Amino acid sequence: MDSYQSDSLQPLKRRKRAWIITTIDVQEEDKGPFPKYAGKLFNNRSFNTSLKYLISGPGVDEAPEIGLFSIKDAANGEVYVHRTIDRERTPIFQIRFDVESRKSGELLDSPLFFRIKVKDINDNAPEFSMEEYGTTIRENHSKDKPVIQVTAQDKDEEGTVNSQVSYSISVQMPSPDGLTFNIDPTTGSIFLSGCLDYKTAKSFYLLIKASDHGSPQLSSTATVTVAVEDANNHLPVFTSDNYHLQISAGEEHPAVLRLQVEDRDSPNTPAWRAKYKITEGNEKEQFSIETDPGTNEGILSVIKPLSYEGDHEMTLVISVANEEPFFWCKNGIVTISDLESTNTAVNIKVLQSAPRFHPPILVVQKEDSMKPGRVFRKYPATYPDDVPRKIKYELAHDPDGWLSVDENSGVLTVVKEFDQESPSLNNSLYTIIVHATDHGKPPQTGTGTILLYLSDINDHMPALVAPDLDVCDKREGTPLVIEAKPALAHSHSGPFTFELAEDSEDVKLNWTLGRNFGQSVELLMLRSLSQGSYLVPIIIQDKQGFSTRQNQHIRLCFCPDGHTCSSYSPVLQAAVGLGSGAIVIILVAFLLLLVSSIVLCHCYKPGAKIKAIALHQEGEQTLINYNEESKSSFSEAGLDITRGVTPTTVSTEVGKEAISENRSFTGYKTSRTRHLDCFMQAVDRTLAQKVYYQSTLEDYGDICEPCRYTEEGEVFELEPSNSPCSISIGSEDLPDDFLNTLGPMFSALEEICQK
Repeated sequence: MDSYQSDSLQPLKRRKRAWIITTIDVQEEDKGPFPKYAGKLFNNRSFNTSLKYLISGPGVDEAPEIGLFSIKDAANGEVYVHRTIDRERTPIFQIRFDVESRKSGELLDSPLFFRIKVKDINDNAPEFSMEEYGTTIRENHSKDKPVIQVTAQDKDEEGTVNSQVSYSISVQMPSPDGLTFNIDPTTGSIFLSGCLDYKTAKSFYLLIKASDHGSPQLSSTATVTVAVEDANNHLPVFTSDNYHLQISAGEEHPAVLRLQVEDRDSPNTPAWRAKYKITEGNEKEQFSIETDPGTNEGILSVIKPLSYEGDHEMTLVISVANEEPFFWCKNGIVTISDLESTNTAVNIKVLQSAPRFHPPILVVQKEDSMKPGRVFRKYPATYPDDVPRKIKYELAHDPDGWLSVDENSGVLTVVKEFDQESPSLNNSLYTIIVHATDHGKPPQTGTGTILLYLSDINDHMPALVAPDLDVCDKREGTPLVIEAKPALAHSHSGPFTFELAEDSEDVKLNWTLGRNFGQSVELLMLRSLSQGSYLVPIIIQDKQGFSTRQNQHIRLCFCPDGHTCSSYSPVLQAAVGLGSGAIVIILVAFLLLLVSSIVLCHCYKPGAKIKAIALHQEGEQTLINYNEESKSSFSEAGLDITRGVTPTTVSTEVGKEAISENRSFTGYKTSRTRHLDCFMQAVDRTLAQKVYYQSTLEDYGDICEPCRYTEEGEVFELEPSNSPCSISIGSEDLPDDFLNTLGPMFSALEEICQK
């Protein structure tokens, strides 16, 4: 450490470099002969000592180019090249030179690093980045905008004439008059000299040349293909300057008119596709127009119904242009404008609207109930504006004469049986056409088509969700909800329309339809009906025109809890075990007992008569009527076993008011108590006699015949055959609501008797 520090403290001495090198000139692609002298090096220490020159580094004993350089005579330092050099591969070599003593081998001087630069020659032509170029331009391409740019590179030494490239167009095909392509010689950008014309030339072929500035001058070529895309330099033109159109008022008309145009540009391009616009006459926005992409026609539609009471005549001005802006060329300069268009006029005359059937095509499946005289369907036509007008209906096509139509209402009625073997059938399909003609000037006619299938197409028909309904006893006007379900073949056929099939007078009197909810409808009772089963035919039609007749079975029943129908009724169940004769006995006795409590005090008035009581009529649809002359029955009494009324208890106190559990009415003055006792004894005797005959005789019909109610003038008499006594009731002795106070027991027995 001390020795090192002492050496480092010694003052530095400047040494004069002793190396001397002549220029070492190496040129690429030198053909020799080899080895070839390149240059010489000298070190001035050779004056005192015998020296030996050494060479090493890349090009000597290191890559690249090992063995390229050497010193032929180590004593004189001459450098030789042994083969041709490629400058583009290795442009520079960093060589190391050393000098040492021949005797001791000691290095006599510091090494010398020398850069040998290979001299460039013009041995490379410019090379394009691609041999073939391609591009597409629009017909309205501006000459100020480059079409495409080509580039070429030269591998010779950068910044020399050997690597400087210039571009030129050698060939252009085709060469229309006045149109050429130009290329910037420095950048390689290609420009147009004027305007393109797609009809004249749809593509161009160019041969581009790239040359360097070396000596000798080298060059290469590439091709450029330019495709031309048609642009909008031809306006669409209407085939007619004026259109005349008649439109019915009060309804929409899709695609009421198609407007045709001619365009000389290429089909199915933005330059050809038309855009239509209503520029005048559509202030109320009643019309719309759109382009048919296939035909390029303008489709005019009425989107809001026209009014016949308004303007009978109107004119629309319609313009048309292309999707792409229009351009034109003047003096080689392209000018673009999106304001260019052509016009036409549509003269419209508004006619009084024609009747329309709903739906226009009605699909019906044959029903078993379709017998001659039966209503087939109600198929009316209406006006879109809902203004009632007189319409006349007629069958325009019914080859076998199966139906007839009411010319005023449009109701279709079956005339003949539907024949499965009819030659007019086509795959079990029978076609019926109905016309509805108004009385306008000129008259307008609407057409409705009925497709009658005699085969099974239930999968295409809507149906009731619940064909059978158990309903707790309802009052008049209470709605029942009837729900429909779509057909299996098309599950999204709703909403539905519902219609009550009014074939039966009972249906018209008892039922009507209420609000339509799309998937369901309200069924309303027009009056209070007694308990029992009812059949209501309903016609269901979906939005596709499939129409079917369905029977809705409704059972009005007794609900103890107010919600659930009960199959048990005390009176009915008790009557099940009795014979028909016993039931008649009980009914007669019960009638005698109830009536006697009211008329007892007047038994002494012989021959007293009463006017017949006019009772409310209801529930005749499914109940069996009595054999009667007066067309009245106990079912007309309006009695209901579900009302929970118990038999009325009558007080014998004079001048008192008799009150039942659920009803009250003004009491009647009665006679002495003995009159009641007398009457009860007579009832007991009658019952005993009837029971005896019921138990001993096989045929009780001769003894106990059904009572017959007669009405003669204004007299109501009870005249049972073989009766032990006759009873006459004075009208002044009975209250108006007398029968309504008898309670559910009487109603139950009445129903048993009827059955």
